[in-house]
Amino acid sequence: MKKIGFIGLGNMGLPMSKGLIQEGYHVTGYDLNEQALLSLKQAGGEITSTIADVVAKSDLIFTSLPSSKAVEDVYLGVDGLVDRSDDSKLLIDTSTVAPELNQQIAAACKAKQLSFLAAPVSGGVIGAENQTLTVMVGGPTAIYNEVLPVLEVLGENIFHVDEQIDSGTTVKLINNLLIGFYTAGVSEALHIANKKNIDLDDLFSMLNVSYGQSRIYERNYQTFIANEDYNPGFSLKLLRKDLEFAMDVADNNQLDLPISKTLLALYKEVEQEGFGDKDMSVLYQRVKEQSNKKEAAK
Repeated sequence: MKKIGFIGLGNMGLPMSKGLIQEGYHVTGYDLNEQALLSLKQAGGEITSTIADVVAKSDLIFTSLPSSKAVEDVYLGVDGLVDRSDDSKLLIDTSTVAPELNQQIAAACKAKQLSFLAAPVSGGVIGAENQTLTVMVGGPTAIYNEVLPVLEVLGENIFHVDEQIDSGTTVKLINNLLIGFYTAGVSEALHIANKKNIDLDDLFSMLNVSYGQSRIYERNYQTFIANEDYNPGFSLKLLRKDLEFAMDVADNNQLDLPISKTLLALYKEVEQEGFGDKDMSVLYQRVKEQSNKKEAAK
């Protein structure tokens, strides 16, 4: 299985594709972004302008796409993956989408005897670049075992959650719900330190060896907040999207999660204020701005 297709060469897809090339796989890439295609070509990959060409040149095809609509179009659209593939192809979606879409794609693939796994990833751009991602896989065990050697190139923590196709997605949504909480907590906690004139670097050193430590605190503070640079690794609007999916799962299972609903409302509000395209850690900046406005109004 040396011929791999990769559809979606964004923040995650491009470094994952490059990692596969470095391990000796032939990768054919497709994206609407010309710069992304050029970057893959420079790394030794082959590029194409059609999904049909990706299918023709690949045994295993990964997708890494930013929205449910993009995933639906690529898999289920006219001349999409399901339309163009035959039963010799293996399809793996690493995007984070609604569980219902996992099920819809799985049903369409089953009708054509296509192999499909839903395998969302966690670890961010750094994890993709370092090939240390966590991969949460839902789908048939036999398919999982067949593609495991390739998944182990992309990440160091590979989990087959269950044969239920959306099981990995459910775990990923739980993960991102916690990320939403941690990001909000870090934002407000650091602002307390600001008001009490506690140096934020000193605070990080102390909390990083205390129970207040978290990987999201480390990520948000060291990479973004400390540098006052909110160019997105994982944008706030994408986190909001995943929180909505998590709340849909809760609603579909008649779960009352009032704190999570309040959290989602917060991220929606912050996105509407124009912070959506920035990294999720920008919530800290927004907390400061809101606090300063209230103080000035007194």
